[in-house]
Amino acid sequence: MAVYFECRTRTKMAKAELFDLARSIDAHTDSMAQSREEAVGGVRSGLISLGEEVTWRAWHFGVPLQMTSRITEMQSPDYFVDEQVKGPFRRFRHVHEFSQDSAGTTMVDRIEFEAPFGPIGRLAEKLVLGRYLQRLIEARNRHLAGDSSLE
Repeated sequence: MAVYFECRTRTKMAKAELFDLARSIDAHTDSMAQSREEAVGGVRSGLISLGEEVTWRAWHFGVPLQMTSRITEMQSPDYFVDEQVKGPFRRFRHVHEFSQDSAGTTMVDRIEFEAPFGPIGRLAEKLVLGRYLQRLIEARNRHLAGDSSLE
């Protein structure tokens, strides 16, 4: 059974600027400093684009993890989708959507994932992973929005 959650971030930043920042390998690395996340394969700096992959190595729950994601859909500057092609999840899909109005830009992250390990994995999804990943995405988005976030 999959876990699904959404995160919404409002910022004064222009839509195209936030779109590029959200697919920046360097900005992602900066935003994930607490988990020592780094790009170790594929696109390792700059902007990732449609069809390209990046392999991340990070520490979560005191364990080193590695995950390769591919940009499977992209319509600049409205949305892009990254999906795990190799890594710790049975399935991981992250949709990034951007919309702009007169006050600024809204970024919506839609995450859906399934943990491995059968019934134990489903229990971990519900009790730990869903909340952990949501807090991680929210912290990343606060970092990307910087001082230009709207309440």
